[in-house]
Amino acid sequence: MTSTSSTSTSTPEIHVRDLHKSFGDNDVLRGIDLEIGQGEVVCVIGPSGSGKSTLLRCVNLLEEPTKG
Repeated sequence: MTSTSSTSTSTPEIHVRDLHKSFGDNDVLRGIDLEIGQGEVVCVIGPSGSGKSTLLRCVNLLEEPTKG
């Protein structure tokens, strides 16, 4: 059985650098860097309250990032 990789050497489809998001004094995302290539499948896992939904909302521009 052989494994094929969908990772490409071209420019990423999604490119996030130094993403920050805070709500008042509560820093939810601090300096997130993320690159996702075409065809890649990414799973965001973490405990409740760790910023998973906030990350997705910022990437989709449903929330305005504080910085990044």
